[in-house]
Amino acid sequence: MDKKSSALEEKDGVIKPPTTQKKGIDIIKRKRAKKNSVGEYVSKIIEGDITFLSKAITLIESTNPKHQKLANEIVEQCLPHAYQSIRIGITGVPGVGKSTFIEAFGKHLTSIGKKIAVLAVDPSSTVNKGSILGDKTRMEELVTDKNAFIRPSPSGSTLGGVARKTRETIVLCEAAGFDTIIIETVGVGQSETMVHSMVDFFLLLKLAGAGDELQGIKRGIIEMADAIVINKADSGNEKNTKLAKVEFNRALHLYPLKESNWQPKVLTASALHNKGIEEVYQMISEYLSLTNENGYFDSKRNEQNKFWLFSTIEEQLKSNFYHNPKVKELLTEEIQKLESGKTTPFNAAKRLLDL
Repeated sequence: MDKKSSALEEKDGVIKPPTTQKKGIDIIKRKRAKKNSVGEYVSKIIEGDITFLSKAITLIESTNPKHQKLANEIVEQCLPHAYQSIRIGITGVPGVGKSTFIEAFGKHLTSIGKKIAVLAVDPSSTVNKGSILGDKTRMEELVTDKNAFIRPSPSGSTLGGVARKTRETIVLCEAAGFDTIIIETVGVGQSETMVHSMVDFFLLLKLAGAGDELQGIKRGIIEMADAIVINKADSGNEKNTKLAKVEFNRALHLYPLKESNWQPKVLTASALHNKGIEEVYQMISEYLSLTNENGYFDSKRNEQNKFWLFSTIEEQLKSNFYHNPKVKELLTEEIQKLESGKTTPFNAAKRLLDL
């Protein structure tokens, strides 16, 4: 058999012209090398450019000092265009239906002309430090809504599982034209307290018939809630829902009237069947009207800003302390003494702080 006519004979492949290859590589390199200026970020965010908003939030969440510096400048320049939104915190134990409720609530808001941003804080693993960031997959309809923006963020190691830079993210979302900011907490630990310190209205989701009534009263979170919504009021759970509503109403009346002069309400809803969602929005609107009239809305925002000023100072002092080379050296020594029983945690801490 002639070698040239063999089907197994290797043929030379088609070689792309070297100029085309080089040109493509150069374009990629230029794109990577190009860095957007602070002014470009700010102008694009104000225009409502979601791509630039997402990139800026990524800078905020970054631990890279260069990124943090750039992010701080962007946030600072966006401040004059912020504060024109309503901030709503939504919490509840895992399985209460937060994502389903937020999607139904968000769709209702966009249907009446609102622009909403959902900042969903995902719990980070204490073992591998990773997060699933699956809220976009749970809110399939809302994620495709042009008037909605969903940003899942890893909680990291911060107290209560609230992403450290959520407040700065709120500012950017407001500057981008979102008039309703919804912050979803992981529903565990002290995250409720942290979210309560950055929102105007705090909504607590509960389940009926799960022993949740007493748990809610016992934990004290009910004191922070501006309203309780008993979700999943469907599938034959209506009777339990009515009983739970009575119990929560009784509990709410045990607490003194809030500083805002608002009496917290208890509503029922079925996010799955879109029932009770409009009533929740009407209740929040009543709250906003009341607090705007009596001045509580602005005074609460001012108090929150003070709280975050002191929190930021404390965080920076802590960071400076642990990054001090002398402290690092002495800390290692004190830990060794502690492990060998030659000192106590309190004496070791005193020596470190005196240094």
